[in-house]
Amino acid sequence: MNSPDGVEHFVTLFDSNFLPMGMTLHGSLMNHATSFHLWIICMDEQVEEQLTRIALPHVTLLPLREVETRELLAVKPGRNSREYCWTVTPFSFRAVFQRDGSVQRVTYLDADLFFFADPRILLGELNESGKDVLITEHAFAPEHSCFLAASGRFCVQFLTFRRTAAAAKVMGWWQEKCLEWCFDRMEEERFGDQKYLDLWPELFPHEVHILRRTEKTLAPWNVNYVEEKSCGNIDPVFYHFQGLRITGVRRVQLHNENYAVGRDGQRLYDEYLAELGNCITTLQRFGMALPLLNGYLTTKGRLLALIRRNPCVVRLRSW
Repeated sequence: MNSPDGVEHFVTLFDSNFLPMGMTLHGSLMNHATSFHLWIICMDEQVEEQLTRIALPHVTLLPLREVETRELLAVKPGRNSREYCWTVTPFSFRAVFQRDGSVQRVTYLDADLFFFADPRILLGELNESGKDVLITEHAFAPEHSCFLAASGRFCVQFLTFRRTAAAAKVMGWWQEKCLEWCFDRMEEERFGDQKYLDLWPELFPHEVHILRRTEKTLAPWNVNYVEEKSCGNIDPVFYHFQGLRITGVRRVQLHNENYAVGRDGQRLYDEYLAELGNCITTLQRFGMALPLLNGYLTTKGRLLALIRRNPCVVRLRSW
């Protein structure tokens, strides 16, 4: 169950480079979630200062220094910023539980998720299962199944822990594993914080529920496949905009060039870009610089592609 007051609690983490995407996630919760609270772990002091000034509604900021444990600080020097974010993720649930004793469950969200419907549609499965942890599969399309070995069966993107001893057992195991090894490479059946989840159905069969409705959790690696199967009638609860990068003042890379999205999938990107534009306007109003990130493209000619031709990169007329 969620908290006694009916509020659903979510936690995410990001640094100043991902501020526009994190704000866009929040905007989608404002539009689609029923009674929610978002906890944001600020992975650097700059984003903490920025979010304090912006003061998003239904948000509590958790400065990184208040979340870090002695064990986390011990491994921090040996990990880059991406790897350290992954290492902190298993500790994000405990950070919320410790600060609010009324919270009965917490769902971690990747900062590049975006909701198109109420997340309670997914959380209802956890209620029905009677279990303590909810995980989601990548659900790769057949043509992208080659990524399964590297990325794993499950995606950390949307992951729920209840405040129970059973959930704490799973969480503690994950924390220990990520402290031991959490790097941006595949090694001995490990990859970051994510491939550890592949072991959960076997190690924790009575605690972990695997979300069945994979057609509700779309991403670049499966949207085209689901669109074809549904004859263009996709209706996701969320879309994982993995690989989306703001690479210029009016230029956005939509996804890794290995993927393609269909016409209906493009609609999801159009809606995301509209909300992203609203968030960037807010940053401009506060006089905050737009963070630019490197994309993944290998073909410079793609920079001139038009949005309706389903490119990886689009040029936008305004922000």
